[in-house]
Parts: sequence; structure tokens; C-alpha cells
Amino acid sequence: MTRTLFRTPVLRSALGGLSSLILRIAGWRVVGSVPERQRYVLIAAPHTSNWDFPLMLMAVLKLGMDLHWLGKDSLFARPFGGLMRWLGGIAIDRSKSNERVAQLAALYSRSEELVLLIPPEGTRSKVERWKSGFYYIALGAGVPIQLGFIDAGRRELGFGPLFQPTGDFAADLERIQAFYSDKRGIRR
Repeated sequence: MTRTLFRTPVLRSALGGLSSLILRIAGWRVVGSVPERQRYVLIAAPHTSNWDFPLMLMAVLKLGMDLHWLGKDSLFARPFGGLMRWLGGIAIDRSKSNERVAQLAALYSRSEELVLLIPPEGTRSKVERWKSGFYYIALGAGVPIQLGFIDAGRRELGFGPLFQPTGDFAADLERIQAFYSDKRGIRR
């Protein structure tokens, strides 16, 4: 994987402290913990606002995590493409079906540690159904899913339990979404 903000020790440490301060001043708390071995798919829901990304980024910096995230390819256009990649971004062209799930799952076989942040809704808009890519990436890679969340009602950013996919998408998704049933996004 490429060099990112999360792999720049001095800057990561300074930004972690700054993130802690900003979150405290803004009244947000980071709750829960992340596994010591950073090898899983991290989902973050509900995804309802442009503020979700900077808030989750500050939580990740505060905890000293190293992660990559998926974003629509238009975020990676000039002049900000280099910055987005340095922030851990991986561009996704949503207009094409190009075996992206298999490619992303294969990244885990080449990486001892890899955290891939994916918003399961796939958009900030209200959706009836979550996308399934996060699930099949984790299943294909043989890694668990870390349940991350934003709860604007409690002003919490957090990390819930690890969930190991069983291969029964419908049943597993029901259990995963039950965890999020009491979480409220910034925009309803």
C-alpha cells in the first residue's frame, strides 16, 4: 500500500492529539475499542452527512489507526486526488462492474495489516438497502467486519464488536443492522 497520513509517524501523532482536542471541544466522544491486530473491514454507519468523514477521520487519528477508505472516483480528480490518496483513499468507479470486490479482498492476502473503511450505504442519501460489497470483501478475505458508527444523538463516534461473516448474507446483514438500530446520523 502507498504512504499515507497514517504511516507518517510524527504527523500522525500530532494530528491524533489535535483530533482529540477538536472532538472534545465539539462535544464528541470516541467510545469502544479497536482490535490490536488491524486486519478487518471497518464499516461506518449511518452515513448521512459530509461531516461523517472528518469526524471518523479524527476518531481514527485519535486512536492511532492505519486505514484506507473507499470513495467515489470523482473525489480523486485534480487538484485534490493526491491529497485524497494520502488520506488513505482508494478511488471506486461506481459506473463499472470491474471485479472490485475480488480485487479488494485480494489486498488482504498481500497485507499483514489492512483496515478498509467502507460506508455500507454507499452514499449519504437515505437508502432502502445497504450495498453488499463490504460483506463480500470481508468474506472473500477471511477477515471480520468491525462495526463502526456515528451517533449524533449521543454525540459519539464508536467501534462496536467484530462480526465474522458466515456466508449467509441476509441473516448476517440482519444481525449487523440490528446493532445500528439505535444509532442516529447527523442528518436523519
